[in-house]
Amino acid sequence: MGDWGFLSSLLDKVQSHSTVIGKIWMTVLFLFRIMVLGAGAESVWGDEQSDFICNTQQPGCENVCYDWVFPISHIRFWVLQIIFVSTPTLVYLGHAMHIIHQENKLRAKQASPGGTLHLKSPKYTDDKGNVTIKGNLLGSYLTQLVFKIIIEAAFIVGQYYLYGFVMVPMFPCAKKPCPFTVECYMSRPTEKTIFIIFMLVVGCVSLVLNVIEVFYLLCKRCKAKSRRRFPINAVRGPVGLSEPRWPTVDDALKQDERNLDIEMEAN
Repeated sequence: MGDWGFLSSLLDKVQSHSTVIGKIWMTVLFLFRIMVLGAGAESVWGDEQSDFICNTQQPGCENVCYDWVFPISHIRFWVLQIIFVSTPTLVYLGHAMHIIHQENKLRAKQASPGGTLHLKSPKYTDDKGNVTIKGNLLGSYLTQLVFKIIIEAAFIVGQYYLYGFVMVPMFPCAKKPCPFTVECYMSRPTEKTIFIIFMLVVGCVSLVLNVIEVFYLLCKRCKAKSRRRFPINAVRGPVGLSEPRWPTVDDALKQDERNLDIEMEAN
């Protein structure tokens, strides 16, 4: 787990710059991917090549068959998956930290004695350092979510085409320098199948969380736009009915003139 410390510390900083769903995704990444991979999966696959046995004594046959069956180890494949999936999040973190740094400098200029009044107020952060995901920051956040969805789906499909989702205990192999079609056997196939299915389920959960977060942010943005477009006004009467109109000074003078004309005609 010491090898994952640097990546974990970087991803932990994203917690304060993401949504609730993003924090759940981060928890899934830490607990069910990095910790499980470091604590359990590495020990299960530790004897993968040494216990890959073929029923032949031909030198080099076992190595060639192992490379043919497993062009890349499951452990290294999952390590690459975690790194590639985390990379868009780290790029977003860099963008968010840049914005926070710029707005902290702007806030310091405004607080200085010679600060100019025409400076724009900070848009994305407050005095406590809390970040509001909107504007360019929202675009950056949505972009990294889209890339994570694509990468996650690509690795799931790639794992299916490389190995499938079940560890087969016996592999027939006819690669050179094997003298004939030999049978090779993998150690602990059932235990490894359980880990493969577990990591597949965690990958699918992460993919679904990313999709939900995209729709959540889009719906939130649409609601904000509708509020700006249709602000809440004072309650008015039904459409087509004129609102009550209070009499003005001109109306009062005109009414007095009419009353005076009526009296003169009566006399």
